Amino acid sequence: MAPGSDTSAEAARPGPHADVPGPGSSARARDPEPSHGSGTTGGADAAAPGPARPGPVGRLRGPGLAVLGGLALAGAFPPVDAWPLSLAAVAALSLLTRGRTVRQGAWAGLLFGLGFFVGLLQWLRVIGWDTVFGLSLLQALFLALLGGGLAATSRLPLWPLWGACLWVAEEWARDRVPLGGFPWGRLAFANTGSPFTPLAALGGAPLVTFAVALAGTLAAASAVALWRWRSAPREAPGTGDTPARPAHRALRPAAAAAGLATAVTLAGYAVPVPTDADEHVDIAVVQGDVQQPGMDFLGRPMMILENHVEPTVELAEDVAAGRAERPDLVIWPENASDLDPYRYPEAYAAIDRAAKAIGVPILVGALVDHPTREGYVENQGIVWDPVSGPGDSYTKQHPVPFGEYVPFREQLSKVISRLERVPRDFWPGDEPGVLQVGPARLGDVICFEVAYDEIVRDTVRAGARALVIQTNNATYGNTGQPEQQLAMSRLRAIEHGRAVVTAAPSGISAVVAPDGTVEQRTEEFTQEVLTARLPLRDGLTLADRVGSAPEWTLAMVGLLSWAAAILHGRRSRTDEKGNRP
Repeated sequence: MAPGSDTSAEAARPGPHADVPGPGSSARARDPEPSHGSGTTGGADAAAPGPARPGPVGRLRGPGLAVLGGLALAGAFPPVDAWPLSLAAVAALSLLTRGRTVRQGAWAGLLFGLGFFVGLLQWLRVIGWDTVFGLSLLQALFLALLGGGLAATSRLPLWPLWGACLWVAEEWARDRVPLGGFPWGRLAFANTGSPFTPLAALGGAPLVTFAVALAGTLAAASAVALWRWRSAPREAPGTGDTPARPAHRALRPAAAAAGLATAVTLAGYAVPVPTDADEHVDIAVVQGDVQQPGMDFLGRPMMILENHVEPTVELAEDVAAGRAERPDLVIWPENASDLDPYRYPEAYAAIDRAAKAIGVPILVGALVDHPTREGYVENQGIVWDPVSGPGDSYTKQHPVPFGEYVPFREQLSKVISRLERVPRDFWPGDEPGVLQVGPARLGDVICFEVAYDEIVRDTVRAGARALVIQTNNATYGNTGQPEQQLAMSRLRAIEHGRAVVTAAPSGISAVVAPDGTVEQRTEEFTQEVLTARLPLRDGLTLADRVGSAPEWTLAMVGLLSWAAAILHGRRSRTDEKGNRP
């Protein structure tokens, strides 16, 4: 339902004791009355669905505060990487929308979302600031819906719980639409090294998001109760035979909400994260580097390929001289071959030379012409054997719209000349990337696919014993984007109990243990070779077994709570009309 619809706005209209101005309004919210209810999430309104009163930021509500809240959430992600800001930002949006109409909540969510996504996606400035603002506005529309839902459900009992479920519902929708979704900026991805992270092994990224959101909304409930206590007299007068009620009782809901928030935050420490290996394999990860960061990172033809062949051959020379141990396999990044090795003999010969020199299979990232659909290209990871040459391959399943293909190309190309930089569309694969690379059965995930739950989960369930993220972040070098993507690899390691290898031509390449620890990583725009003993595991986590069920359940609960808020609002208006003289 649109956040500005008349029905929703009427259903969520504040009661007669609340004066809630819209964003930017100079009207002042009345101080809420003290509550002596026994609820643990915000006083009496946690026990009965009466009209919500404005929270402690009632006098400060406005566009600026919403934007600042969104910027704070961006700071929870790398490169700032201050995960507690995710809790503070969730609490801020809860307070900004509490006691509001759905329309007012939607405006607050939209402004919050703009601040958040502009701060988070500033790395797209390499393409153009218009791209930053355009994509940020599109994503902020989902936060507008979230803001409307938070405003409506703030009048229900247990409103922090419904608010947390709505955060999951917002991410559930944003991960899927439009054009396959854009899951960047999920609360879980800001908490890949926090007390919440181990929860990923139980319910994946959606459970981490839910826990972070619940802790934040409970913190907001505690702030509401504290505001009421501050506004209450130190001794509430008694009536008749009823004794006076001490005002300190108003602290109980605040303490209970704060206690629950703390418990939710620390719950992850009770989750076991399995790390025992069934076997090990020795690997080498080659980061060859590119000519320069930005849109024109490729340089002359064959340059990037030669940058990966040469250090591989040098490693082979070190092995022959006894200066290094021979790995069982070598991993190259996405786009390590800037020419189609099946079409260009010089590219084929260069890769074959490297494979024969090192004497073990190489997982090569290359762009390959589609065999039957003229004009299309496939983004592949190819297993290159030193004896038999190219063998099994994985084709990227989720090409990036406007980066790897252009939707509505004929129409949009007439008005957006920049789309000419994507001359050919990528054709998607349709199978998980489980590849036998020497002695290891690896799961290949290419670039942005690491952000999509189902792609990584399907790869693990298909038999991957470790994960490889072949990526190319050269366009966004030194912008913070590679750090954000590496954080996702850390979460996936814990979620699936698998070691994760990230291979990038310009960095950041890394080796992540199954417990999410970054054991090795490179610097950006350097030529380096990482060698590591990689643990291989066969067991599945609970998150692998339950799949998307937690996400769908939590999202549906959130949407149903919004529907309940609408129905409650209609009943309240009907009762008011019936009681009028």
